[in-house]
Amino acid sequence: MAITAEMVKSLREKTGAGMMECKKALNEANGNEEQAIEALRKAGLASAKKREGRIAAEGAVGSYIHLGGKVGVLVEVNCETDFVARSEDFQSFIKDLAMHICASEPQFVTKEEVSAEVIEKEKEIARGQALADPKNANKPENIIEKMIQGRMDKFFTEAVLLEQPFVKDQTVTIGELVTSLTAKTGEKCTIRRFTRYKMGEGLEKRSEDFASEVAAMTK
Repeated sequence: MAITAEMVKSLREKTGAGMMECKKALNEANGNEEQAIEALRKAGLASAKKREGRIAAEGAVGSYIHLGGKVGVLVEVNCETDFVARSEDFQSFIKDLAMHICASEPQFVTKEEVSAEVIEKEKEIARGQALADPKNANKPENIIEKMIQGRMDKFFTEAVLLEQPFVKDQTVTIGELVTSLTAKTGEKCTIRRFTRYKMGEGLEKRSEDFASEVAAMTK
């Protein structure tokens, strides 16, 4: 099959590989773009770092429901092509990620999403806790600041999705899993947003006061 310039251009836009590599991959795949993409990914022609500036506008929304419908999660993960979005590795990652969010209850995707107001509030709480401990009464300010930073690091680990240890493997963070997925698929992959629902969360629950009800009925 004759490989056209348009085919090479299309493949290059989807993979970020060089023109010659794209043409060679298309020739070897007899013009089949999906096979050419897979061949380029396997060849590892670009590092994950080189893909950071590329646009990830494709992807998928995954879901997870737990405890008989009591807790649910929706999460959007982006990549560069629909081909990768439909791949087993990508879909498996989304499934695991939704389950992780359900279990770990993150509040933000990245550190950058945490507002200055929230950070200052957490620092005030951390400082108050440090100063309230009698063991810290005579410690210098620089030590207190280190303690505050340590507590802030713990806050980010607990509240920020990319900083959290993965529930199925505590030795790696979600951020490291995203980097691994990028390297494995050959495309920039990012977690865009998520929502975690818990049945009844935020609702004022009715308190049952049977004594008052009985008293009211007898009047």
